[in-house]
Amino acid sequence: MDEIDLSFSVAYRHRILFTEDAFAPANPTLAGLVADAKVLPVLDSGLAAARPELAAAISGHAAARGIRLTRAPLVLTGGEAAKRDTSVVKAVLAAIEADRICRHSYVLAIGGGAFLDAVGFAAATAHRGVRVIRMPSTTLGQGDAGVGVKNGINTFGKKNFTGAFAVPAAVVNDLALLASLDLRGRRDGLVEAVKVALLKDPAFLAALEADAPALAAGELPALGRAVRRSAELHARHIAGGGDPFELGSARPLDLGHWAAHKLESLTDHRLTHGEAVAVGLALDTLCARDLALLAPADAARVLALLSALGFRTYAEELHLDGGKPLLAGLEEFREHLGGRLTLVLPTAIGASTEVHAMPAERVRAAADELRARDLAPCAARS
Repeated sequence: MDEIDLSFSVAYRHRILFTEDAFAPANPTLAGLVADAKVLPVLDSGLAAARPELAAAISGHAAARGIRLTRAPLVLTGGEAAKRDTSVVKAVLAAIEADRICRHSYVLAIGGGAFLDAVGFAAATAHRGVRVIRMPSTTLGQGDAGVGVKNGINTFGKKNFTGAFAVPAAVVNDLALLASLDLRGRRDGLVEAVKVALLKDPAFLAALEADAPALAAGELPALGRAVRRSAELHARHIAGGGDPFELGSARPLDLGHWAAHKLESLTDHRLTHGEAVAVGLALDTLCARDLALLAPADAARVLALLSALGFRTYAEELHLDGGKPLLAGLEEFREHLGGRLTLVLPTAIGASTEVHAMPAERVRAAADELRARDLAPCAARS
């Protein structure tokens, strides 16, 4: 046998910038990133509706700072609908082609995490990858989804079945963009902060507990603190965890997500991603307790914090058809990466382990407990 066997590595720079009011004329953040390159701006329709003045502010900022926009912001479908089919991807690809965006140009994507996923996937496939600057406009995007390196859309009824890994040229977290969110939207990304704190940082979990009243009320200073630390912990894991493109069989930051991804589809996205993760996180936390991995007191802290932040920890779909559709999510989660089923479960606040099986009876028992907890406040009021 004649063989050439080589190995090489590619260094990536992952930049996350924190600012406020990025489109104010005097703010230098974007101009410092793009220099004199062409920029195609793409804007989430939900954000555009909530902030009718934003598109003009983007164009005005570009003119004031000498940024070479190729057009007025292109407004496309936002929210989970952006990932349900290929329409957003096709529209971005068409704009990249029409505006002659090349690998030395930028796509500026402004919107929620799902929108950034779809736009990022289009950019990752055009010319085999054009540069993207992400500007997440939600707590979920700023603290987790928008600071990662994954892009994708949902196909065949499966979450993120079609996608690509691509490191953004930069992520710009603008606290002012969170001001347009309603209370449900402001809360949504906080569950990812709870998750990453449980996995990696006891001090952060304690800070979230202390800030819980302000966070539940949607106060921007508290949200800014939570988003900043959540983004840092997620990004440091991506950069330093040894598997940024998920070539192995584990996803160490996806605690609670096997159930959450299934619940999103089972509820036809009645639950937001954050709301589904809250249920999935509660489910996995109870399973970890019942498997003697996590102390009961630590499990109680997690569930109490989720409730204090305003999340329900139960969804009726946990019990659909005796739990069979939910349990099918385990195999879907496994096959997304391939290899052996690998789940991460907490062993203490700030520590975790990997398990390769999730007993169905434990899942059903945890679901029963969550239903009982959910009904308890109703019984107390009646």
